[in-house]
Amino acid sequence: MAKESIKARQRKRVKMVAQYAEKRTALKAAGDYAALDALPKNASPVRLKNRCQITGRPRGYMRFFGMSRITFRDMALAGKIPGITKASW
Repeated sequence: MAKESIKARQRKRVKMVAQYAEKRTALKAAGDYAALDALPKNASPVRLKNRCQITGRPRGYMRFFGMSRITFRDMALAGKIPGITKASW
């Protein structure tokens, strides 16, 4: 489980990226790199890290589900993810 401060920082970055997305694309299209450099650093989508939506774990992230492999396994075995069953043959 990630610290609450780390998860809060990530949420703040996601919000800031969404806030400045339109402005960033306009500045990039215009080629105004000086104004682009003046934007906040956290407004850049490169600074986002894929983290589990539930626990905040950065490793073992499954992009399709938006959670870590450990959380995915727990929820799948509990039947909380529709359409996912344990394989057996």
